[in-house]
Amino acid sequence: MDIPAHAALWFLPFVLPICFYVALTDLRDMLIKNHAVVTLTLVFVIVGLFVLPPWSTAWTAAEIGPLSLSLPPYVWHLFHIVVILIFGILLNAVGVMGAGDAKFLAAAAPFVWAGDWRLIMVILATTTLAAYITHRLAKRTVLRKIAPDWESWNRTKHFPMGFPLGGTLSIYLILGTVYGS
Repeated sequence: MDIPAHAALWFLPFVLPICFYVALTDLRDMLIKNHAVVTLTLVFVIVGLFVLPPWSTAWTAAEIGPLSLSLPPYVWHLFHIVVILIFGILLNAVGVMGAGDAKFLAAAAPFVWAGDWRLIMVILATTTLAAYITHRLAKRTVLRKIAPDWESWNRTKHFPMGFPLGGTLSIYLILGTVYGS
């Protein structure tokens, strides 16, 4: 994994409760709350300053079309927010995903190292499949009685993607603490 183990370890205690909250509120209300997304972004902005201090790390060069940019890794990770948010807005506009899902993906994007994109896609696919099966099975069992008022039980065409999205970021950071560079 490209994510440094120390970075994952620093981010994990702040990100884990937010991911749990996002999963819970999306299951309960079919809504990812804006304050959770803003808090997740602020965690990277603040904790990221200590994990990837822009003043003490080597700058990384990249070419975007005809432009060649050299920026600190911290700034590149913040740039992930913009790129994924634009991508999420487009997916939301064509009806592929909800606006809350797009915002959560953008807020989660700076926590993912660019070299780990294949791994994060595998984690996302696996987590989404597991979450979908678990949710649909629980919906038809006595487990539903634990939280009978959840909005997600009543939706047939929509699925609470905050559940697997929060799980994906959590699993990625947990794996990063163990297998990170």
